[in-house]
Amino acid sequence: MSVAVLTAIAVFIIVVFRILNVSSQPQKPSFYCRDKQFLNRVLKFAPQLEEPYVPTRLWGFSGHVQTILYSVFGRVRCPCPKGDRRFLNLDDGTTLTYDLFKPTFNEPELEGITVVIVPGICNSSESDYIRTFVNYTQNQGYRCAVLNHVGALHNVPVTASRIFTYGHTDDLHVMLCNLSEHYPNTKIIVIGYSMGGNLVTKYLGESRHNRPSSVIAGVSICQPYDALKATGVLLHWQNFRRLYLYALTEAIKALILKHRSKLLADDIKERYSLIEKDIISAATLPELDDAYTRKVTNFKNLHEFYRWSSCLHYIHNVKTPMIFINSRDDPLVPEDLLIPIQNFAKSKDNILYMELMHGGHLGFFEGGFMYPNPIAWLDRTLVSLLPALREHCVDDIKKTAIY
Repeated sequence: MSVAVLTAIAVFIIVVFRILNVSSQPQKPSFYCRDKQFLNRVLKFAPQLEEPYVPTRLWGFSGHVQTILYSVFGRVRCPCPKGDRRFLNLDDGTTLTYDLFKPTFNEPELEGITVVIVPGICNSSESDYIRTFVNYTQNQGYRCAVLNHVGALHNVPVTASRIFTYGHTDDLHVMLCNLSEHYPNTKIIVIGYSMGGNLVTKYLGESRHNRPSSVIAGVSICQPYDALKATGVLLHWQNFRRLYLYALTEAIKALILKHRSKLLADDIKERYSLIEKDIISAATLPELDDAYTRKVTNFKNLHEFYRWSSCLHYIHNVKTPMIFINSRDDPLVPEDLLIPIQNFAKSKDNILYMELMHGGHLGFFEGGFMYPNPIAWLDRTLVSLLPALREHCVDDIKKTAIY
């Protein structure tokens, strides 16, 4: 074998090893929290957080591989939990749905908790990672409810001139109010993934006088916090971010075109000054948002739309206990975007920010050499956080009653 061939093989192996980041070692999560009582309570119920997170050995130390495997294959041995779909007709003509899943066994202590799940962009209760988490949470004795983003379900038509957007929290509000009416004694913990995490945080930071008092806590996972900066960063080719932006753009565009008979009807295009060829030809998310999303949400420009959409501009008003989780190797959320949440968690009570070195974007696969465990680290951790959040909020209520 020639020296040139050997050199090429060596270079290939080095590149692969660098991409897989196999020289990395499992590390413990980093915590940012001013409220030591809150942190100690979380660690009491989730002692695994004081141990290193151990990704799948061969490829789990690469944020790219974790992100791609999650987005393409979802979870291992994905179950199909059976739930009841509820349909809500909104004032603007939108058909909003959410799926309700009962616990697989009755645990009196847990009957008063409902876990509300807000999926990531273009996702619903039918997404693999949502189904896996719902099934695992049901099996731990919790009731679950999943918000289906408008337009994301294959068999539910769009009945108004809109689908979901990054900052539109009214759908979540309607769902929470409906749940509270059906279960007046329940306590709700809301968990949001990626875009869903932004929606949960923004909702809890908005000035809403009619927010259900049953919402006692929130959890946000892998969100970027600032839409304007996030889209700006994703426009760069560094760390292959432009490819991820292209995939996000095509996913949203596909939903718009799937429902084009309603979303791009002649009267709708005239009302919002939509140009269909600009929507179809959009190659990046800012181009698509400028051609479609900001117009149908009545914003003059992208800057105003992204500012309105970003939870970063509402987070200082959050009074509900919250836990935020991000990974440093998330290719969609670079480290610079994590600085505001680090500072926020260090400055306010009832807030915990948890940062992992590995995990990618919503991956967090765990264990094994090549084949991961069926239950991801994220799913295990989220369920272990539920009793901590419940106990913390019960104590807060008792303290308020005393004073």
